[in-house]
Amino acid sequence: MPIVLLLVIMIKKIFKVDNTWAFILFFLIAYMVFKIATGEEYLKAFNYIIPGLRITFGSTLVSFVIALFLGLILGIGRISNNKISSTLSRTYIEFVRGVPILILIFTIAFVVVVDAAKLFNINNGNVPMIIRAIIALSIFYGAYIAEVFRAGIESVSTGQREGGASLGLNERQIMRYIVLPQAFRNMLPALGNDFISMMKDSSLLSVLAVQDLTYKGRLYAGSTFRFQETYLVLTVCYLCITCLLYTSPSPRDATLSGMASWG
Repeated sequence: MPIVLLLVIMIKKIFKVDNTWAFILFFLIAYMVFKIATGEEYLKAFNYIIPGLRITFGSTLVSFVIALFLGLILGIGRISNNKISSTLSRTYIEFVRGVPILILIFTIAFVVVVDAAKLFNINNGNVPMIIRAIIALSIFYGAYIAEVFRAGIESVSTGQREGGASLGLNERQIMRYIVLPQAFRNMLPALGNDFISMMKDSSLLSVLAVQDLTYKGRLYAGSTFRFQETYLVLTVCYLCITCLLYTSPSPRDATLSGMASWG
């Protein structure tokens, strides 16, 4: 059903001006879907892999929500007049952004979580890998989303703040009722791209044996040696997910634009 929806959306885009890329991509996806639908081994791979979609979507959605709250706190702290808050936020952002995501996943899963478990007298083995994976994704993308919030907040003119102050609002009320609603509208394109990037980066969670699409694919390929079928199915799955997210309706046409940010 998602594949059919994707094809319908892309057909509509094909008939718009300057959408040659959609035309090419439509036929590329259609060809791969046809190959999967008509090949017995491809269908076997697809049926084995597709249950991992629930984990992929679930872990990405939960991680993104957590990263949004973390990014909001860090973004506000980043532009705060409080020196301590600003310094701590900047340190966190630069530290996380300076570490490759795969290394950070391993560090959080096997160092930070282990030490935290000892600190709170919890058996390390009782912390599921999916929880460690969500923590890792949230911490990593929280740093990038913090910069999105910072830029969005700074995009609101000082006149808006002054207008709020003239009405007797304090700093917290100005931020909540005036600045953030306007900033969020400006942040939608970047947040949309971050969500899509997180969806694709969730494939790295397979290194923690989280049974997402990629891990299911690795299991199937390792047990059947059907590497061609497995990785074509994975390619189609991630491509369809990404295209659906890019072509989804949004408050602004540009919300999920920026195809150059793929990867």
